[in-house]
Amino acid sequence: MPAFPTAARAALGDTQLRRNLAHATHTIRDKRAKVVAEVEDWEDLRLAGAGVKEAALRDLATHLETLEASLVRAGATVHWARDAEEACAIVARVAHDHGADEVVKVKSMATAEIGLNEALEAEGIAAWETDLAELIVQLGEDLPSHILVPAIHRNRAEVREIFLRRMAAVGRPAPADLTDEPAVLAGAAREHLREKFLRAKVGVSGANFAVADTGTLVVVESEGNGRMCLTLPDVLVSVVGIEKVVATWSDLDPMLRLLPRSSTGERMNPYTSTWSGVTPGDGPQEVHVVLLDNGRTRALADDVGRQALRCIRCSACLNVCPVYERVGGHAYGSVYPGPIGAILNPLLRGVSDEQTASLPYASSLCGACFEVCPVRIDIPSVLVDQRAAVVDSHRGDRVPKAEAVAMRAAAWAFSDARRLAWAEKASGLGGRVLRRFGRTSLPGGRAAAGRLPGPGAAWTGARDLPAPPEESFRAWWDRTDGGRHEGEGPE
Repeated sequence: MPAFPTAARAALGDTQLRRNLAHATHTIRDKRAKVVAEVEDWEDLRLAGAGVKEAALRDLATHLETLEASLVRAGATVHWARDAEEACAIVARVAHDHGADEVVKVKSMATAEIGLNEALEAEGIAAWETDLAELIVQLGEDLPSHILVPAIHRNRAEVREIFLRRMAAVGRPAPADLTDEPAVLAGAAREHLREKFLRAKVGVSGANFAVADTGTLVVVESEGNGRMCLTLPDVLVSVVGIEKVVATWSDLDPMLRLLPRSSTGERMNPYTSTWSGVTPGDGPQEVHVVLLDNGRTRALADDVGRQALRCIRCSACLNVCPVYERVGGHAYGSVYPGPIGAILNPLLRGVSDEQTASLPYASSLCGACFEVCPVRIDIPSVLVDQRAAVVDSHRGDRVPKAEAVAMRAAAWAFSDARRLAWAEKASGLGGRVLRRFGRTSLPGGRAAAGRLPGPGAAWTGARDLPAPPEESFRAWWDRTDGGRHEGEGPE
């Protein structure tokens, strides 16, 4: 994937995408604001949710050991995966052991993060998404662009075209008279998926939460497909990020009140499924739980960034972000887009590659993401901290970046009073030249530099560069004796 600035520039040119995103994010944002306003103690609830997640993270090792023991006691098999490769290999091995050449999936960010579908395909196993939005993305051979609504960038007409074009190739075809009415499209998806539900031997899920003391995994969803995946197949494999653990059942209370209002703007989600191992004669008779690290312990070790692991994947921060609203999720190059993705990806993967290192800058730092985060993740602070990490990672470069050269030059000038005075005089001279010969001015009439050639174009191509004042503060102070002789002309 290209770095964010390159990908964002391409997305900004897609007017249909921007129109779809604006409509969808405004609709969800308004619904959320309405139901949140109904809760008088919403801020107390946010504090409670943040407290539950923070306490779990601070004693994560103990809670994970308790979770493992509880799950094993309930009849589940627990696996530990350090990275995506190990996790995918475990799921593929379970499928092969049961002779399965296809699996049905509940929508899961963890399995998308590790590229499970692609890994299973390489093993000759087809993975079918059963969430409607994920199905649209999969049939369209597309990438998700939103955590909650992966097909948010598609409108109804596009979905109809995808169903008509692709469903027949992978199963039950769409009806020939398919319209773009939401109920008709949902009906076609239901018929298409039903045969896969009834045929599959293996189901794959993630989990929204994992309760340590009871060994209970929790999935919340809106369509009922999750419940079918969790109960119909003979074998269930759940891939769960280690940060999903909470200590006790009672800790779920604030989380299950915060999540639906923040994500879908609902007072309560339609389906909440919980399971703990195996029950003879009821549901899957073999349950595997893969506890996934994949960079989470790296994020946990970051004193500032650790709070990103509180995220409950509600996507409220995406729906209020002015950057996300204009470029969509593909520009972030990850299954975790938007403000949370801009901090979570660097924390999980480091900032060694250009694409990931560009993400902390994909923000205006307006703070709207923190205002809506149900678990009070201070995303702007983490963004600034990750920007510092990006800068630190380049301090040893043999050829420094233009930004680093400029900062070193500023440090050289600011560290000596005489150099600073020369720099101020040069700046004032530049300001006078711009005022006399420049052709660009800002609203209000102030002269500006316009677009500079060469390396300066990287800055001035998207930002204003006002002409510096003719007189520095120090020169003004000397001339007016600190304002006592204001009104006298410059020397």
